[in-house]
Amino acid sequence: MDDADRRFLDLAIEQAQIGWGEGGVPIGAALVRNGEVLAVGRNRRVQMDSAIRHGETDCIERAGRLPASTYRESTLYTTLSPCFMCAGTAVLYDIPRIVVGENRAFEASEVWLRSRGVVVDVVDDPACIDLMKRMLDERPQLWLEDIGETS
Repeated sequence: MDDADRRFLDLAIEQAQIGWGEGGVPIGAALVRNGEVLAVGRNRRVQMDSAIRHGETDCIERAGRLPASTYRESTLYTTLSPCFMCAGTAVLYDIPRIVVGENRAFEASEVWLRSRGVVVDVVDDPACIDLMKRMLDERPQLWLEDIGETS
């Protein structure tokens, strides 16, 4: 991971930490084009009583209406490998690269993303791994709810 990727993943980690402090799911994201941060976001399902505000979708929503060409030149940084909903959003907008902080807890969409031409770089970041481990240890039911499981 180069210095720029480190800096942008750190923004996603910061968002995840904020979300955890708010009582939510600790997943954060940043959308970056040519070194410019377009938006950051975090999982806000708990905070907004939302079914779909995952870290990546929150980030893309916060970026607002952008030309398609902007997304096609962007990288999405996320603390956790995206679920299929978030992966589908990235594919819909032709985001060519996703940098994933950790995928030990969840990696279901990575093969699908790659099959659609998305570059998925998994960096096994210790802070991202620790955040998910803490959530799975302290709030396992919240995680199951977030991924659509019941127990």
